[in-house]
Amino acid sequence: MLEYLELLAREAAAVEFEGPLVAARNAGLPPDRLAELEQAKVVALRVRALLERRRRREEELSGLFDTASDLAGLRDVDAVLAAIVHRARTLLGADVAYMTLNDEQHGDTYMRVTDGSISAKFQALRLPMGAGLGGLVAQTGSPYVTANYPEDARFRHTGDIDAGVGEEGLVAILGVPLRLGSRIIGVLYAANRSARPFAREEVSLLVSLAANAAVAIDTARLLGETQAALEELSAANGTIRAHSDSVERAAAAHDRMTALVLRGAGVEDIAEVVTEVLGGALLVLDADGRHQASVGALDAPDASAIAEALAASRTEGRSVRRGPLWLAAVVAGAENLGALVLRPDRPLVDADQRILERAAVVTALLLLFRRTVAEAEGRVRGELLDDVITRPVRDADSLRTRAKRLGVDLDAPNVVVAVGEDALAGGPMNTARQRAMSWAQTYAQTRGGLAAARDGHVVLLLPGEAAGPLARTVARDLGKILGRPVTAGAGGPATGPAGIAAAYRDADRCVIALAALGRAGAGASTAELGFVGLLLGSAPDGRDRDVEAFLGSTIGPVVDYDVRRGTALVKTLEAYFGVGGSLARAAELLHVHVNTVTQRLERIGQLLGADWQKPERALEVQLALRLHRLR
Repeated sequence: MLEYLELLAREAAAVEFEGPLVAARNAGLPPDRLAELEQAKVVALRVRALLERRRRREEELSGLFDTASDLAGLRDVDAVLAAIVHRARTLLGADVAYMTLNDEQHGDTYMRVTDGSISAKFQALRLPMGAGLGGLVAQTGSPYVTANYPEDARFRHTGDIDAGVGEEGLVAILGVPLRLGSRIIGVLYAANRSARPFAREEVSLLVSLAANAAVAIDTARLLGETQAALEELSAANGTIRAHSDSVERAAAAHDRMTALVLRGAGVEDIAEVVTEVLGGALLVLDADGRHQASVGALDAPDASAIAEALAASRTEGRSVRRGPLWLAAVVAGAENLGALVLRPDRPLVDADQRILERAAVVTALLLLFRRTVAEAEGRVRGELLDDVITRPVRDADSLRTRAKRLGVDLDAPNVVVAVGEDALAGGPMNTARQRAMSWAQTYAQTRGGLAAARDGHVVLLLPGEAAGPLARTVARDLGKILGRPVTAGAGGPATGPAGIAAAYRDADRCVIALAALGRAGAGASTAELGFVGLLLGSAPDGRDRDVEAFLGSTIGPVVDYDVRRGTALVKTLEAYFGVGGSLARAAELLHVHVNTVTQRLERIGQLLGADWQKPERALEVQLALRLHRLR
């Protein structure tokens, strides 16, 4: 096992993880030892993949922060655009990244920046408007990706474009629009010289970089316009000064908001900056129109009015005015994240509108970062709970240490609640399970607990001792979220990793027992299920009760006889006890003759012994029949 830790520590390549296993085979180690090494290798590779994903995500966030810093100190737009294109290539692991801008004077598109290109012809391309993949991106305003550009018939191919792409050797291409207001001013690309898919996260990242590139171009344009106005319109000094002040105010606001991003501030801080610069009151809404933050007194507008205004804002890529209010959509690519609603104290000029729009962009970045952090923490907490359940003894001290870092005390009384599969199935992409898991992570974290997906269940570890009430609370609250009945079984209270693992097994069995007892949609603990819970629950020492042994010794011969002969002795026993020992009523229930029931009971007596109907034996047989049905 130590060899795999050393491989992880030095960030070895995946192929090197086969080395210890190959060496073990060559050394002639026994199969069980080889199986342990194989399992250790799989776990180590899984850890390596997780570390690699997190490293890559850190690189992406660092790239976005670096881009934001470049924009904050914008001096040379060429250098900023080159840095953005280079980061796009690096973060996406692409062979080539490049940017084209529209030339309205010539009516075509030209290469603005390339990174990784080796073809002079490709670097000097000028493309007709609407041609190639970039033409489709500019036409629709949406990202497009092709795994094999030369053979993709969705785009209008031209000889020059195909020749340049062919000389560069590009095959897979992703393009996202550079949006400036309601106009598409160009396209940012990432491309590879071999076929490969681009993941949704890579598309979102390139969209974010494109938004920053558009901001850089726009800011450079505003600064250039201001400088030209100062040089050419010296007679209109007052107007120029006002315009310059508005641009400087926009730059200062952008600097402040960028600093807030780097400092890890929240949307409340962005709202305060906007109101300090523009005046008035600001309301921040989430994607469902709910209040997130506000500065000043401002009531939320009518929901239908917000929906119409935000649709217009997303379409135009600008803030829109509705009466005394200005609204800007908070979006990331095609995903709606919320809205900024501003009621200014004075009329807004163009640069002021841009401040509001940039605030919307920064708010989108903050929300994405916050969601990414929350998802990462949720995964960490879920992995901890999964480890507590699956290996409580081997890593007990390590589990306690990890839990302590997350503010969870495994040695305090805890209850494990398992949500039944009946409430989690259905819907596109299994949205019920995703919503349930999201709710469970928030619910558990706010109470100092953990949540994870395990064996088809959503499992929660919650501090406390009242197992039954906690199960009913989870069933009720999650049922409201999902809009359907939720079955929740609880085990515990338990302390320590081993006790929690046993409590999970109790909770899992409790969910199954509730469904078998016709109590789906309810919440309960094993202690509340009477004798069923007593037998299904774990013993005081944490080990499972030997229910199978009880069933085998009590009604095992009858069950085996049914299996071998295809008879219905178990069913006859259930009917017999169910009608209070009446042969006639049992025969009527089974739709057979009374003599048949008598013959079956005689056979049962031969299998179980002559005293099977005595009160003590009869009670045991009835308990065993109930447990057998639950099994």
